[in-house]
Amino acid sequence: MVSAGDFKNGVTFEMDNNIWVIIEFQHVKPGKGAAFVRCKIKNLKSGSVIEKSFRPTEKFENAHIERNDMQYLYADGELFYFMDNETYEQVGLLEEQLDGALKFVKENETVKTLSHNGKIFGVEPPISVVLEVTHTEPGVAGNTAQGATKPATVETGAIIYVPLFINIGDMLKIDTRSGEYISRA
Repeated sequence: MVSAGDFKNGVTFEMDNNIWVIIEFQHVKPGKGAAFVRCKIKNLKSGSVIEKSFRPTEKFENAHIERNDMQYLYADGELFYFMDNETYEQVGLLEEQLDGALKFVKENETVKTLSHNGKIFGVEPPISVVLEVTHTEPGVAGNTAQGATKPATVETGAIIYVPLFINIGDMLKIDTRSGEYISRA
């Protein structure tokens, strides 16, 4: 059990038959009235973020999230298939469960699956990936005064903004959390 007075960033707990993670918290002690904890929390199953206030004495059940390495195999219509590298068991997840997590992940790459009580509810891609540029416009010479960028499509179909010197066929290192260009690979 965890009480609202002990909330910290990253703590996961169960509330209303859902799993929540604390993104931000603030202990508030107004001049009049009782103290409370104001939080911004994210529903790990649906991805929605809400703000909520709790009394410091409210208690919640801890939610233990398991992270397992699985290999992304392929997509078949609305289902995306993953395989456990140890047991070779395959699992199919719906697109809404992934919440865009595979935007920068190629087939046969390893990802972390998130599960609670044995039920997989989400996927975490690697922090950075290396992908090839499949389409981009050529950069215009002399247009670099302010660190200009242009859109580029990578091999997974995602579009990111890159510096003007990037060309088709270049291998790029991309941060999957923000979707930003890091460097050439």
